[in-house]
Amino acid sequence: MTIPTWARPAIAGAVVGAIVTMIYGFTQGGWYSGSSAERLAQEASAAAVIDAFVPVCVGQSKTDPNSMTKLAEFATIRTSYEQRDFVAKSGWATLPAASAPSLDLASACASVLAKG
Repeated sequence: MTIPTWARPAIAGAVVGAIVTMIYGFTQGGWYSGSSAERLAQEASAAAVIDAFVPVCVGQSKTDPNSMTKLAEFATIRTSYEQRDFVAKSGWATLPAASAPSLDLASACASVLAKG
């Protein structure tokens, strides 16, 4: 069986075209592997949960019996890390049925409280 002379360049072109298409698709075309898509979905859902609980944290800061003194002290703190730690230590970022505060929630809550 003889291979036509045009077959080798056609096969080579198809292979090179497939490789170029995959490279472009994964780098610029928005393609994701299954594991990357799952990781991105989990990160997005975690961020959405934090965003949903920020009003709860702000509400807990307002219903705290010592809220006036704590918020005055919070206003004097300048770094975001110290603000996050202050919110966590105040108990405002501890959700009901949770044993420890969420540092991600504390950070988001502190940024909202810092805006005023």
